[in-house]
Amino acid sequence: MKTKMTTLFIVVSIIAVAFSACGKTGTPEPDAVSTEAVSSKGSTQEETIGITEVPENESESNVNEDQIQTEDLETETEDTEKMLQMKINGTVVNVLWEENESVDALMDMCKDAPLEIQMSMYGGFEQVGPLGRNLPRNDSQTTTSAGDIVLYSGDQIVVFYGSNSWSYTRLGHIIDLDNEGMAALLGNGDVIITISMEAQR
Repeated sequence: MKTKMTTLFIVVSIIAVAFSACGKTGTPEPDAVSTEAVSSKGSTQEETIGITEVPENESESNVNEDQIQTEDLETETEDTEKMLQMKINGTVVNVLWEENESVDALMDMCKDAPLEIQMSMYGGFEQVGPLGRNLPRNDSQTTTSAGDIVLYSGDQIVVFYGSNSWSYTRLGHIIDLDNEGMAALLGNGDVIITISMEAQR
C-alpha cells in the first residue's frame, strides 16, 4: 500500500512539474512599458512630420504675390512717366509740346535739375529769355498767337501773350489760358519761367 501511494505521489509530482514548465514556455504577454514607448515614439514622429509639412499651395501663393508686386511696380512706373512742365512765376501752365529735336534737347537740359529762365517783356506781345545754349532748330515763317512758345535764334525761348510774325521753331502752346489769361500772366512785367521734368499721372 505504501508503495502504491509513493508511486502515485511521484506521478502527480511529474505531471505538476510538466504543467508548470508548459506555462513558462508559452508566449509572453506584451510589455506594457514597451507598448507605451512605441506609441509615444510614433506620436512624436507624426508631430514632427506635421511641423515640417509644407502646404501644397504655399509656393503657388508666394509666386502669385511676387507677380502682383511686379505688376504693381510696372504699373506705377508706367503711370509716373516724366514730362516737361512749365511754370510762370510759380504758376503751372498746361503745355502741349511739339515733337521735335528742339523739345528733346530742352528735355535733356532739365532732366537733372529745373531750368530757370529770367524773361523780359518785349514789343508789348511777348516775353523772351536766354536758354544759355543753342538748341537744334528748324525755323519757318510763323505767325504766332497768345500762348505760343517758340525758339528764337536757336538760343532764346519766347512766350507770346499777343501775336507776331517771324522765323521761329515751334516748341509748344499753352492750352489752359485764353488771350486775356495770357495777357494777365505775362503783360504786367518781367517774369521767371521754370521748365522741369515732372512725373505725370
